[in-house]
Amino acid sequence: MNRRPNDPQRRERILQATLDTIAEHGINAVTHRKIATCAGVPLGSMTYYFDGMESLLEEAFVWFTQQMSRQYRDYFADVTGPEMACEAIATLIYRSEVTTPRNMELMYQLYASMNRSTALKTVMQDWMKTSQTTLEQWFDPVTTRALDAFIEGMTLHFVTDRQPLTRDEIVRMVWRIGGLGEFGQ
Repeated sequence: MNRRPNDPQRRERILQATLDTIAEHGINAVTHRKIATCAGVPLGSMTYYFDGMESLLEEAFVWFTQQMSRQYRDYFADVTGPEMACEAIATLIYRSEVTTPRNMELMYQLYASMNRSTALKTVMQDWMKTSQTTLEQWFDPVTTRALDAFIEGMTLHFVTDRQPLTRDEIVRMVWRIGGLGEFGQ
């Protein structure tokens, strides 16, 4: 007899609760009990759906990075050339849909944890590759990596600087990195 789960969304709720718990408490303070409480599921569900904390964290971060990658690609959906790609990059950095406090906290937690976990390092590498693949539609591989690093760093600067750059300043910087010269000339 094949048993079906009583709650088909339980696994997804656990993944979401894992991310919420990481964002609230930090990855080092996450426990099965905290996640189960946050998800509103019995503690036993944790081991029913996941082999252990490492596999749960890996899958939660894969889920998070896939969501972020979809958002990222959406910024480039209508882009037809490098100039438009530079505009999209500036918008991506400048807008708060991606750089929400929660998303930034999860990114920081992933960055900090990947050095201790081969699985999380692979998640981070796959995420970077996905972003770079999007940019490679308009830029050569070296420029793509430079733009990807700029996006990563500038999102951090944008949410922490006392006086964040204006959108026009970001556009000018992206144009220079993208090899398009000075913006508007």
